[in-house]
Amino acid sequence: MPKTVWITGADGYIGGQCMLEFEDAGHTVIGLDTSISHGYKLDYGSPDVVDFLLGDKPDIIVHCAATSLVGPSMQDPAKYYLNNVASTINFLEAIRHSVPDTHFIFASSAAVYGQPIDIDSAGIKEDNETVPISPYGTSKLMVEKILQDYQNIYGMKTTSLRFFNVCGADPQGRHGQLKDASHIMPRIISAIKNNQPVKINGTDYNTKDGTCVRDYVHVCDVTKAIRMCAEQNCTGTYNIGNYNLSVKEIVKHFEDVLEKSIDVELQSRRQGDPDFLVADNSKLKQTLNWNPTYDPKAMVTTAWQWHSNTTPKAR
Repeated sequence: MPKTVWITGADGYIGGQCMLEFEDAGHTVIGLDTSISHGYKLDYGSPDVVDFLLGDKPDIIVHCAATSLVGPSMQDPAKYYLNNVASTINFLEAIRHSVPDTHFIFASSAAVYGQPIDIDSAGIKEDNETVPISPYGTSKLMVEKILQDYQNIYGMKTTSLRFFNVCGADPQGRHGQLKDASHIMPRIISAIKNNQPVKINGTDYNTKDGTCVRDYVHVCDVTKAIRMCAEQNCTGTYNIGNYNLSVKEIVKHFEDVLEKSIDVELQSRRQGDPDFLVADNSKLKQTLNWNPTYDPKAMVTTAWQWHSNTTPKAR
């Protein structure tokens, strides 16, 4: 049955693809962002949000909006706690008093785990210790805990989805990541297009090729999981990851897709980077029957096509 779905951060990378995912499935979708032209230009933490909630009465709210870079959070933590935590509390209070039956789905992050000790290729489970090492990760974990209380005490229906490294772009070319994003694939694409070497930080990790291994998942598989959570009324906390890839393996996938060799520049490792940081996604698969479909080649191909055939700009 079609639902009315609100998506905050709808001008962003994941929020924008979420809009397309729910629209393609036949739901009524309304985007919220401070810079949006196809929804409500509105700060979700504003008192004005109550009037919009009462008018639309959304069945589902997907909360993607956040201040979201780890590095800058170390320089200005107040910005992260004000936007990610305080504003979200204001938003939850508006929802609780206006549309208490709304299903609230929170875009969380693997940053809540911090630097897990003795994690190998088996991956992190949802009940692993959460010790974030940045204000960004702490802000996400704080909201998760708040949501648990709102569900246990107020009876709100809440879900927290811990995204690992989201990558790729809409295969129809409708949406993708900003070209200056700090994530690894946009950085590789930028280096290739500017005829610069791809910088690899650290080649002496305890992995099969000496470079860090991380968990990568295509943005369309992420938004499919979000939609399935909404449609199946799924609550709780879940990891969303898919493929465990080293930095060298990602570069090799680009070489295969582009059919060319890529220059690399080997640099010393960054302080604090663990060898492995990958997800155990079995809980999500078993609960939702979610099966990601985009392999590393598709991740690289869609990202390259987006940056090559469009002016990369969030929807």
